[in-house]
Amino acid sequence: QVQLVESGGGSVQAGGSLILSCAASGLTSSAYCMAWFRQVPGKEREGVASINSYYTPAYADSVKNRFTVSRDAQNTLYLQMNSLKPEDTAMYYCAARSTPLCGGPGVQKDYNYWGQGTQVTVSS
Repeated sequence: QVQLVESGGGSVQAGGSLILSCAASGLTSSAYCMAWFRQVPGKEREGVASINSYYTPAYADSVKNRFTVSRDAQNTLYLQMNSLKPEDTAMYYCAARSTPLCGGPGVQKDYNYWGQGTQVTVSS
């Protein structure tokens, strides 16, 4: 059974940094696209960044040059978030799907597996 567990959220002032982690278990190989999504109440879940099984990243325009997505050989997923803005405040979710390529972060329905989320709050 696949399980994704996020950690590393918290509260930070604008301009600050945070690192999110997502520990994955039950993924039988590295042939999974993995991604970070975020959601604020009343809005759809938004794809933030993805990384395919060849370690190629892709980003939403809103986070380019500020966020960095990475993964390791154990399918632990990371999101380094720099220069945080109040509009980055959201619940952040780790996601995975059973394809080696991502084609960008995509949308929520593209992903099979989800974590429970970790809250990121950025104050001005």
